[in-house]
Amino acid sequence: MAAGRLESRQIGPRSSVWAEPDIVEKAAAEFVDTESFIAIGEALTVPYAWGKYDILVLPGSFPYGGMENPCLTFVTPTLLAGDKSLVNVVAHEIAHSWMGNLVTPTNWQHFWLNEGFTVFLERKIIGRLQGEKMRHFKAILGWEELEKSVNQYGEGHKFTALVPDLVGEDPDDSFSSVPYEKGFNLLFYLEKVVGGPSVFEPYIKAHVTKFQNQSITSEQFREFFVEYFADQKKKLEVVDWKAWFHAPGLPPVRPEFDQTLAEACTRLTEKWERTRVAQHQDDLKREEYASLTPEQKVVFLAQLGTKEPLPLEAVGKLDSLYNITAETNSEIKYRWHMLALKANYQPIFTEVVKFITSQGRMKYIRPLYRSLAVCSRDLAVKTFQSNKAFYHPIAAKQLTVDLQL
Repeated sequence: MAAGRLESRQIGPRSSVWAEPDIVEKAAAEFVDTESFIAIGEALTVPYAWGKYDILVLPGSFPYGGMENPCLTFVTPTLLAGDKSLVNVVAHEIAHSWMGNLVTPTNWQHFWLNEGFTVFLERKIIGRLQGEKMRHFKAILGWEELEKSVNQYGEGHKFTALVPDLVGEDPDDSFSSVPYEKGFNLLFYLEKVVGGPSVFEPYIKAHVTKFQNQSITSEQFREFFVEYFADQKKKLEVVDWKAWFHAPGLPPVRPEFDQTLAEACTRLTEKWERTRVAQHQDDLKREEYASLTPEQKVVFLAQLGTKEPLPLEAVGKLDSLYNITAETNSEIKYRWHMLALKANYQPIFTEVVKFITSQGRMKYIRPLYRSLAVCSRDLAVKTFQSNKAFYHPIAAKQLTVDLQL
């Protein structure tokens, strides 16, 4: 339930967007492709069961990218990039109409049945609209998020298992990209094992048809999957179900994603890596960054962020050449802030504080607070304590843990 000074705009035959008056037009323009997402989801699964699909843009303190309440998805205003580059989150929440709201896990231990399946369906929807190469490109960025989560917990931590032991644990403490991306990668791997999308996609429809209106476990999923592909028994012998479900750390099989859209990002990353050697420091052009799509800019910064911290001079040049601090896309801003904090680049501190106090999306604020605390614990703690009441209680609790308060 939400209450506020709200207006709506119709964006499709069964969809409207709701928001405060000053952003409702912007939100309507951003989410205009919603009906296409629903229609593709229906084609891949079963007819949409919930009647309406409306979207409500919440205040900045909302702690998640989206929350798929049936008939009215709640979303964060950080999606309003102005170029539709972040609407995959809406595709994700629409996918929950089937994976989570129609087929539900028995308990939080099997949370990946919600999120892994939803990410898989979300990327199928994006792939239908923007091509298979874009589906793979999104998966590359997801793998990077998975690596960060595994590194944050530690490779042997039980919360990095796809089906973690949550006895005596608060499920909120296990919340990370693991169920999302490790779950996606299991399904992506199985798709390849059985023969590709044309063979695997009919199974998605069968899965929803079989389990709709039920709560299921990972073992029930496995049993039905093996039963459905009984004629591929020999191929399925390579699947180490125990390792995929229960082993901590990264998946037992590293996927092979199409690198076409990532190549420009990788070339630019390598160019910046060479700036560590003096004679290469002038071999950079603003156009190389400006020509990238918003999604490619995110991957470029994410790739650069996995390397050893750049020298402070190089970080300053990166910003002055590309004017990244002025970017308004929240995904680009987040990756840039993480990269700059990793190098302890103090000119970014003010911008980081501005960003983490203007919105409360845990995907952004938790890593940024942790990174800021490494650079300046006093600033991180002071910022959090001054803004604690702004954050959602779940976010405030997690930040309290992150900052060891």
